[in-house]
Amino acid sequence: MILSIESSCDDSAIAITEIATKKLIFHKKISQEIEHSVYGGVVPELAARLHAEALPKILEDCKPYFKTLKAVAVTSSPGLTVTLIEGVVMAKAISIALNIPIIGVNHLVGHIYSLFIEKEAIFPLTVLLVSGGHTQVMEVKSLDNIKTVAKSMDDSFGESFDKVAKMMHLGYPGGPLIQELAKDGDRKKYNFTVPLHQSPLIAFSYSGLKNSVRLAVEKAEESDYKDIAASFEHIATAHIIQKLKRYFKEATPKNFAIVGGASANLYLREQIEKLLALYGAKLLLSELKYCSDNAAMIGRVALEMYKKEMFSSLDELKVCPKSVI
Repeated sequence: MILSIESSCDDSAIAITEIATKKLIFHKKISQEIEHSVYGGVVPELAARLHAEALPKILEDCKPYFKTLKAVAVTSSPGLTVTLIEGVVMAKAISIALNIPIIGVNHLVGHIYSLFIEKEAIFPLTVLLVSGGHTQVMEVKSLDNIKTVAKSMDDSFGESFDKVAKMMHLGYPGGPLIQELAKDGDRKKYNFTVPLHQSPLIAFSYSGLKNSVRLAVEKAEESDYKDIAASFEHIATAHIIQKLKRYFKEATPKNFAIVGGASANLYLREQIEKLLALYGAKLLLSELKYCSDNAAMIGRVALEMYKKEMFSSLDELKVCPKSVI
């Protein structure tokens, strides 16, 4: 079995995955949402301290499996430096104590493989990754053949939801709160401009839309927030749909997936499903419980890396906060 650790941001998680069957034997996650909600976003130093408390507690539950472990895997990039370190230090300690190899996993690849927890992988695949830190489209042919074809020039899709929620004093994390508020709102009430709608670039940008929403919030009554939320969600999603349409003119997908924490947004899923129907493409989605950061997806990547003997040395394995694909 492989033990995997995730601590890239504000979720402490450990999983154990059986190599031969891909079966998820153990998975536990401790969220820090309540602690960070007071500040309206993640405070890195607080997150690191909470990881230092939570990860050892979860590891205690894993001790019965120690004799069966063939490797330990850990998210080493990208993420917050101070939180990544907590996971990497623990993984190194386990590697030394049990004399097993260590595998450093890219968090973004983990999100791709969240689609295949306890399943065989399906490639080739076009993937839209939407999270608090990333908005990008990738062409995935295999574990070691991943190419990013579009990404955000500034704010990410998920980050923009958090910031808009903060403007309205809704709390953190903002994605689910905006989605809930938008249900009763008028999506056409506020005519926000779709970002980069006249640009030929296949890229994403949310800074301008975020500013437009800020101006609307400053002039609005609290009773208008549901319409602002609905209009924002509509335009934020329309931006992605427009750019995907442009990209599909160059490369029409057979299989398309949405991954990352913000892939749980139901309106985004609905609109992309409508788009893919026009092209006869199949939509793949992670289970909702695996959309956000988790150790099960890190373990799923580690299975493939283990087979290819893609191990790291203790000296070479270092955190890389801004690593990209």
